[in-house]
Amino acid sequence: MAGLREVVQGLAARPDVDAVVVVSSDGLPIDSGGRTTLDSEAVAALAATFANGARRLGQAADCDGLTATVLEFESRLALVRPLGTEGHLFILASPDTNIGPLLFELRQQAASLATLL
Repeated sequence: MAGLREVVQGLAARPDVDAVVVVSSDGLPIDSGGRTTLDSEAVAALAATFANGARRLGQAADCDGLTATVLEFESRLALVRPLGTEGHLFILASPDTNIGPLLFELRQQAASLATLL
């Protein structure tokens, strides 16, 4: 498996991905890349807070084991996926992205991705 930087660059190089931020569970940016410049510190803090809230929402609804969340905005899609217990992966994608293949690929690589942190 490639290192964290190579994985971030690989995801960011996808034609449907605008930005990637790897976030610590504390809400700090670990790595980022992409064609779109983001405030990675703000994204990291908010993505970690969002993921923790989504996990608690799932528990309240008897849905344990958050694997991914997809947010649809007018101009983009955002994906937040936990990377084990140590962090999260935030991906910003174009609005016409077929998110299914990306979700499937990330699900297949989940265990490997979690070991990168």
